[in-house]
Amino acid sequence: MKAVGYYQNQAIDQADSLVDLELPTPVATGRDLLVRVEAISVNPVDTKVRRNAAPVGGAARILGWDAVGTVVATGPEVTLFKAGDAVFYAGALERPGTNAEFHLVDERLVGPKPASLTAAEAAALPLTSITAWEMLFDRMGVARLPAVGGGDGTDNGGTAGVLLIVGGAGGVGSIATQLARRLTGLTVIATASRPETRDWSLAMGAHHVIDHRQPLEPQVRAIAPGGATHVMSLTATEQHFPAIAALMAPQGKLALIDDPAQPVDITLLKRKSISLHWEFMYTRSMFQTPDMIAQHELLGEVSRLVDAGVLRTTMTQDLGPINAANLRRAHAVLESGTARGKLVLSGF
Repeated sequence: MKAVGYYQNQAIDQADSLVDLELPTPVATGRDLLVRVEAISVNPVDTKVRRNAAPVGGAARILGWDAVGTVVATGPEVTLFKAGDAVFYAGALERPGTNAEFHLVDERLVGPKPASLTAAEAAALPLTSITAWEMLFDRMGVARLPAVGGGDGTDNGGTAGVLLIVGGAGGVGSIATQLARRLTGLTVIATASRPETRDWSLAMGAHHVIDHRQPLEPQVRAIAPGGATHVMSLTATEQHFPAIAALMAPQGKLALIDDPAQPVDITLLKRKSISLHWEFMYTRSMFQTPDMIAQHELLGEVSRLVDAGVLRTTMTQDLGPINAANLRRAHAVLESGTARGKLVLSGF
């Protein structure tokens, strides 16, 4: 089968930072599905692993965690899917990735592909949807409104609170904005620094957009004098952490996903009794947690919400076939810090 991987950590401008490969097709066992991959998307984790994680034993490492495809074979313990099913998922960090024609994935991490989307459109959603959903509902415990799609930040007189999303135009920020706007009563404030990312965040459903290149606290308090009750810090946490602590309301909840270059001073949260929540979407698969199947259920709900018109794809560009040259282009865009929404690749 065709695949794309790397043999050593390289800067993305090097021709061998990602290379085209021919590998044996894997075989499904246990609860695994063998999926013929039709489209993928690229996430910051891809670039981090490529730069920092050396392949083991001289073998190539295959990156990629978002995928859309068709089940072609199943392990003997599979009960949730059958051959011919169209699926989407984000996979597991410790297994070979989705930048390959055929891919093995545990069925408990897989959802039915949204029928209303193309493979490329659907590929933009799994990893970021899982991350944003777990941050909002599992980590910070935000309440969902009973009526699907009813959230506009004013349904309950504003008592649901105020959510600040730092990095609102990125992949996670784009779907987090939709989830918060459509499924909760939170007022959503997103950050963006360019006209095109500001417009994108508003299109995703943000009530307000502020500039993260300017001081955050006065901008937030001009909208919400009492401060933000919830914050999702998706990028540059070490840069914004003092401002986040200052702009948050007492007893607020802060969730983050990035890797601060320097340890943040969590004592800044003490006086307000602010709780800090890490989100790592691979935790369930990495530790085989008893609730691992929650990601199957979550993706099923996302698929249903997409087909109901409540959520939309966050794809902004299809870069063409899945090959080393196009993946190098995608990695370069992500590393530039200018990505908006999600970049996808489709077909081999």
